[in-house]
Amino acid sequence: MTTTYAALLRGINVGGARKLPMAELRALLTDLGHDAVRTHLQSGQAVFASGHGDEESLAAELRGAIEKRFGFAVDVIVRDHAYLKAVAEACPFPAAGLEAKQLHVTYFSAPIAAERFETVDQPAFLPEEFRLGDRALYLYAPNGLGRSKLADALARPRVNKGLIATTRNWNTVVKLVELTGA
Repeated sequence: MTTTYAALLRGINVGGARKLPMAELRALLTDLGHDAVRTHLQSGQAVFASGHGDEESLAAELRGAIEKRFGFAVDVIVRDHAYLKAVAEACPFPAAGLEAKQLHVTYFSAPIAAERFETVDQPAFLPEEFRLGDRALYLYAPNGLGRSKLADALARPRVNKGLIATTRNWNTVVKLVELTGA
């Protein structure tokens, strides 16, 4: 049985560092035996169909292949359509009434416990807010991610220790649901 996945690559093509052209990423995924390979934007989203592996093994396979071919390590999270759709549907914020730059989802490589975030004083960051989901964190940042003090607090190493975390704006969240569902 074939499943459609999205691969979320962390920290590529940002500020001129760790260049990974999307055409080469598509070719790499095809070389790994995946089908219906597409990419979205230049910031590290690829969609592909695969009849072998699971999210973790596919992420490890892609991570290793990128390092071998391009000479640098890239954190990769792979998620299937059902998961991506469930995350979008479970959004605790009124997504339809917000600008995409105001709403973000951070995807994590493993389940996250609320205890990780106990040191984050949420009221101190209002009107910014976050909520936890299934291996995901929803962030409402009314002035955008670039100006978000809460995003900085949530990205601290002591909060994310031992996890891969990568953030996407709401437009990308919705687009990945669409692309993996096609």
